[in-house]
Amino acid sequence: MNPKRHFPIGAELSAAGAHFRVWAPGRRTVTVHLQTDGAFRIALLPEPGGYFSGFAPGASAGTRYRIQLDDGAPLPDPTSRFQPEGPHGSSQLVDPSSFAWTDQSWKGKTIEGQVLYELHVGTFTPEGTWEAARRELPELQATGITVIEVMPVADFAGQFGWGYDGVGAFAPVALYGEPDDFRRFVDEAHGLNIGVILDVVYNHFGPDGNYLKEFSPDYFSSRYTTDWGEALNFDAKNCASVREFVLTNAAYWIEEFHLDGLRLDATQQIFDNSPEHILKAIVLCVRAAARGRATIIVAENEPQQSQLARPIEQDGFGIDALWNDDFHHSATVVFTGHNEAYFTDYKGTPQEFISAAKYGYLFQGQRYKWQKQRRGTPALDLKPSQFVTFIQNHDQIANSGRGLRVSALTTPGRNRALTALLLLLPGTPMLFQGQEFAASTPFFYFADQSEELAELVQKGRAQFLAQFRSLKSVEMSHVFSSPGSIQTFQNSKLDFKDRQRNAPFYAMVKALIALRLSDQAFRAQIRGFVDGAVLGGESFALRFFAAGKDDRLLMVNLGLDLELDSVPEPLLAPPEGCHWTTRWSSEEPRFGGSGTYPLETDQNWRVPGHAAVVLQPEPRPIKK
Repeated sequence: MNPKRHFPIGAELSAAGAHFRVWAPGRRTVTVHLQTDGAFRIALLPEPGGYFSGFAPGASAGTRYRIQLDDGAPLPDPTSRFQPEGPHGSSQLVDPSSFAWTDQSWKGKTIEGQVLYELHVGTFTPEGTWEAARRELPELQATGITVIEVMPVADFAGQFGWGYDGVGAFAPVALYGEPDDFRRFVDEAHGLNIGVILDVVYNHFGPDGNYLKEFSPDYFSSRYTTDWGEALNFDAKNCASVREFVLTNAAYWIEEFHLDGLRLDATQQIFDNSPEHILKAIVLCVRAAARGRATIIVAENEPQQSQLARPIEQDGFGIDALWNDDFHHSATVVFTGHNEAYFTDYKGTPQEFISAAKYGYLFQGQRYKWQKQRRGTPALDLKPSQFVTFIQNHDQIANSGRGLRVSALTTPGRNRALTALLLLLPGTPMLFQGQEFAASTPFFYFADQSEELAELVQKGRAQFLAQFRSLKSVEMSHVFSSPGSIQTFQNSKLDFKDRQRNAPFYAMVKALIALRLSDQAFRAQIRGFVDGAVLGGESFALRFFAAGKDDRLLMVNLGLDLELDSVPEPLLAPPEGCHWTTRWSSEEPRFGGSGTYPLETDQNWRVPGHAAVVLQPEPRPIKK
């Protein structure tokens, strides 16, 4: 029996049983071992191109199985939809059609107008499960979050980890629950008008539980290496089936989990000299799999290659948005006072923030001292929404050495001011879990590995952090948390009591997001609709152009109180017949501030220190 298949590879269920199709070039025989009450084997028949396929009558959802190659020990299925006992255990058949979706009217999300939220399922709640995370969705909706970006969930070895060393590309890790728990999370998010995109890793696979080479060494490339292991083979012998594997995986998440898009990890480590780059192929695949629903594809790209975000018809890759490290680095220098290692080229000056507001990337082809080469490519044509801006993410918090949030590294006023800048800039803002309520809990790098791997990971982590002068000393080496320690993982879990402890900050973030989503000037995200002026060594103004008397002025001062007796800067001139009045301030007492005096008077301008203030024009009183 050879039923009609949906995907070209993997195990697919029907009413009569399960059909298997496996790519294993170079193997003589491929046999499926089904673990049922009457355990039996199914010999798959060879097909052209190194594929083997066959039908197992009577197999049903929940049946576990393994795949034997020639006379070797039976292995997990590399396209397994679930690994209940982890990557070394047996695979389990899953029926995706059995889940009762309620999001039939869901239209998806485009990148414009979104507020992103990066979330690690294992540490987002004390339980670390999909079910526990699902119960928090109404709170995220009330905060104003519109799209959740879930850190990788592809099956990985051990009891905890970030997920970037996944090996079961199609199997949501069992640590967080069953596949239907993930579906239920997405379904409820859609009911609350929240999109969900998934962080996927197509540049390498993890070392523990990776059986792909047993099926074919051609999964990996000998032409390139990545910072974390062997690169995937997208452009050499047998690459067509490797490309098929990745494209099927991208479509699988969109179709079977109703996801609203993907975040592509470290795209600079995805190597491909094919006529059609695999990244472009992924974009086209995701769009097709969504079947009319809007989707969002975000890429991490350290070299800041703007071609990735240009439309395909303009010889781009069609990716919707790129992470903007430049903004983060400038903000971190202000927060900490340090510009070492990869922060070397940033001073946290007012001009850097103005340029970030106007142009997105700061480095678009200029020389980059830290790397001793040029960095970036021209991106002046990209839209503001195509730059994902942030002041925290999983990598950068962990790279602080102690895993500290910015709220622990700077003054409350500066934290409020730069949070306001982040959430009002024209780019697409992203918060890291707990940032909305100034979480007191750290976020460390953690990975549960075998003893041998754990030692290598800890050594590698120390070598990476050694680029920071302040973290290189012997005394600091005793401060670092061990990545393989269960306590490191537990300490990274959010404490939702911080919502009450830091209620003023939490209220500020909610108010800012509401302002962003409701005010036309901040909602516009139109290139060229923002300009700025340096007012002092640590202060600047951003003018958001709307429609004359609907303009907004964002005043940011990261230093001492600033008094200006004369302001020869036309951006500070109010619309004709108007004067500036305060619309919003990070110094409002309800946000933990000390109050805000009028910034513009008939005598001068006074801009409070460590503050961000939004001004709006109002008609001047008529003098009698």
